[in-house]
Order: sequence, then C-alpha cells, then structure tokens
Amino acid sequence: MEQSEQNVKKQRPVHLDLQTIRLPATAFASILHRVSGVIMLFAVGILLWLLNTSLASPQGFADIQSLFDSFIIKFIVWGILTALGYHLIVGVRHLVMDTGRWEELESGIATAKASFVIAAVCSLLAGIWVW
Repeated sequence: MEQSEQNVKKQRPVHLDLQTIRLPATAFASILHRVSGVIMLFAVGILLWLLNTSLASPQGFADIQSLFDSFIIKFIVWGILTALGYHLIVGVRHLVMDTGRWEELESGIATAKASFVIAAVCSLLAGIWVW
C-alpha cells in the first residue's frame, strides 16, 4: 500500500457511535421530505379508494361520509394532509435551492427551520379542517 492510502485508513473512525452524531436541520428536512413522499405513495391508494367509492353511488357517498365520523379515519386523513403539506413546502425549498439560492449552511438551516414552522402551521390548519 502507498503511504497516502495508509494515512487515509488511519484517519477513518473504527467505531461509529451513532448516538453522538448530530444531524443538522437540513438533513432532517431532507430525510423527512423523502419519508413524506413514501407516505404519499401509499396515501394515493387510500384516497383513490375513497374517491371511487364516493362517486360510485349515492349510497357509496353516504358510506364514505359515515366513515369520517371515526377518529381513526380523521387521523389518517389528517396524517395524509400533513405529509402532503410538508412535502409541498420542503419541495419548494428544494426547488429554490436548485436555482442556487439558500445553499450556504446558515441560510439552509434557516430555511429548513422555517419550513418546519410553516409545515406545523399547515398541519394545525389541516387538523382544524378535518375535525
């Protein structure tokens, strides 16, 4: 082995303590953006089933309407709306970053935190609307 290759191997940590690694707000924003996308992937099936059933007949519409009396269904719909809102907000943030803005660490952290606040407000509003 070359000398530089040995130096690189010596600089690498042998045991990573995952409990001590702190991710910045930008990493959480990006990870949660992906998670919300996966949630929406599964939510599409639920929403299409609800739509199809409600449009099939007047009885189907009444059945779906009665489903919304359940706390579980309201919670699921609220979760879907929260995931959709978060994904939209952070997606716009990513699109702006793709234009070359907010790429510095300070502005990236500030916009990630602002996205969390805006998403929390949207989630609260969705909860008020659903309930």
